[in-house]
Amino acid sequence: MYAVSRKRSLIKSITWRVVASADTFLIAWFITGKISWASSIASLEIITKTFLYYFHERGWNYIFWGKYVKGSKKFKFFKKILFKKRKS
Repeated sequence: MYAVSRKRSLIKSITWRVVASADTFLIAWFITGKISWASSIASLEIITKTFLYYFHERGWNYIFWGKYVKGSKKFKFFKKILFKKRKS
């Protein structure tokens, strides 16, 4: 079994926010045509969604659905299906 650190969740939330906030900024700029509005929207969104993502990520750590221990029968079964060699 493995554990996921809070630091990992925090770093993941920050890197995701950079990507997602750039997207929000560009969409807001496209719609409003104003960089100042786009900046305001993206800035507010960075703060709120960083916290939302962090707690969402931490919550998912308590859900074991879809997690398998390497070497287990389920892991080997899914590995066999997902990574089987395809004929050329």
